Amino acid sequence: MESIRKQVTDNLDQLLDILPPRIKNSLELCGGLEQLVEIVMDLGRLPEARYFDTTKYLTDDPITKEDLAICVQQVGEFGGDNRAGIERTLHRISAIRNRKGEIIGLTCRVGRAVYGTIAMIRDLVETGKSILLLGKPGMGKTTALREIARVLADDLNKRVVIIDSSNEIAGDGDIPHPAIGRARRMQVSQPELQHQVMIEAVENHMPEVIVIDEIGTELEALAARTIAERGVQLVGTAHGNQLANLIKNPTLSDLIGGIQSVTLGDEEMRRRGLPQKSILERKAQPTFDIAVEMWERYRWAVHTDVAGTIDMLLRDRDPGRQIRAVSDAGEVTTTEEKPKNPEVMRNPAVKGWRATGKIKPLPLDPQVQMRSEVADLTSKIDRNIDRNIDRNVDRNNVAELNESIAEEEEEFGDLTSYDTMRERFGTLNVYLYGVSRHQTEQVVQSINLPIEITKDLDEADIVLALRSQIRTSSKVRQVAEARQIPIHAIKTSTLPQITRALRRILHIDESPTDTISDLNMFAYGDSEDEIEALEETRLAVEQIVIPKGQPVELLPRSSIIRRMQHELVEHYQLRSESYGSEPNRRLRIFPN
Repeated sequence: MESIRKQVTDNLDQLLDILPPRIKNSLELCGGLEQLVEIVMDLGRLPEARYFDTTKYLTDDPITKEDLAICVQQVGEFGGDNRAGIERTLHRISAIRNRKGEIIGLTCRVGRAVYGTIAMIRDLVETGKSILLLGKPGMGKTTALREIARVLADDLNKRVVIIDSSNEIAGDGDIPHPAIGRARRMQVSQPELQHQVMIEAVENHMPEVIVIDEIGTELEALAARTIAERGVQLVGTAHGNQLANLIKNPTLSDLIGGIQSVTLGDEEMRRRGLPQKSILERKAQPTFDIAVEMWERYRWAVHTDVAGTIDMLLRDRDPGRQIRAVSDAGEVTTTEEKPKNPEVMRNPAVKGWRATGKIKPLPLDPQVQMRSEVADLTSKIDRNIDRNIDRNVDRNNVAELNESIAEEEEEFGDLTSYDTMRERFGTLNVYLYGVSRHQTEQVVQSINLPIEITKDLDEADIVLALRSQIRTSSKVRQVAEARQIPIHAIKTSTLPQITRALRRILHIDESPTDTISDLNMFAYGDSEDEIEALEETRLAVEQIVIPKGQPVELLPRSSIIRRMQHELVEHYQLRSESYGSEPNRRLRIFPN
């Protein structure tokens, strides 16, 4: 817990001095000046004093042109954005003009330098990453920018340049307000030229940090990206309450990486489970690494990974956030707000375990059960035929098949010596021949086997080979036999078969109900859809098929994902079949 101590400097007397005497006297009688936000004077209307939580009329007499003239004469020159200031203060006077260009209204806003406001995000400021502040007017974005500039310049000894388009950050006049510390200020002659001053600051003054208020045009967003790509830390504000607002703002979307429409192919659309081909995706890395949504004056939401947040929002998912707030006692508290819908369905038409949280087994139809058993028997015969296809074995001669399989198991060495080797060597060195090294390493790491993969056959304690390749390679077999290295053959280089082979090598009892610690073993990529589909398969097997002995039908998936699901089912030593036609083709898992 960190305590925030605030020190406020507002030079309020200098703002009151420019007001007509009757309005100034009324303000002083009302009191509560420390809560004053702005004074509004419109021609022909009663003057208003606006506070943080209320509004009061100051006099019973409406504003006259003479009242407005008194104020205008005592402030600086109004710029192209109709703003003026009081020299060496942070107050801002904004004008409303009629069609002839005459001033008919003034908004005199109180400018305050509040020291200590960024205690909530100081750790983020010190990281050197670019930070974007978002929030509605009056939330203290400019005040926070001013304090951030001072901390970076004075406390962290960085070269800080402030791009001050309306002299709002460092005050009016040529000498900047002391609230910015050692930071330097560059004024902008015309608001529409702000992007040019941003680039000029980087090229001419070698800043480590650029501070900019109210990025509002496409040119300014492009200039901000250019600055960030040159390795300069950016701290800025933008129009919008939340990051989601910037996604919908084509002018400023480049600040968060830019948004583009992408048309997916049929296969990819089905793989992602989307109802349409056109989706929105982020084009590039965001200009800002961190985003702070200023919900209330002392309650901010922090997104420490803008890229990840935007990707989640584009998928209609809640990204979660970190909430930082200041209590009445001045203590800074940080809480993690978890995503509310981390697994929101992208296609509302899809129903099943994701929508209800439960998997419903298929009914135990006797005919279905009979067909399952027949199919299981047929599948076993087919596997035997595949293993002996080069011997031209007759499909109907099952007895002969079983004898040939028994002979084949003895062909590649005696596995009973593996326990002896394990005691002798501690860790077994396995040489792979035709078997995927990446998949084997995944298995070894996942179930923590005492195995090392070696590239040198001379160092191997055992050879794990693909059956089809070891038959055609007499050289490997000769070397293995000469060095008395046992050979263990598997039919296909899949995770379940590799896992089963390594377990047998180490004489570890196989248990199909073992919890799978990492479903990524069975995924071909890092897609969330792949992991979701595998998790669906795992839950179906572990919650229904094995304990209840009932078949389960999964959701429709693409052919690539179904292949991964088949491998995972094989790991449990169960049988699965694909049913239906695309795009509704799906997996059905049967009990033993």
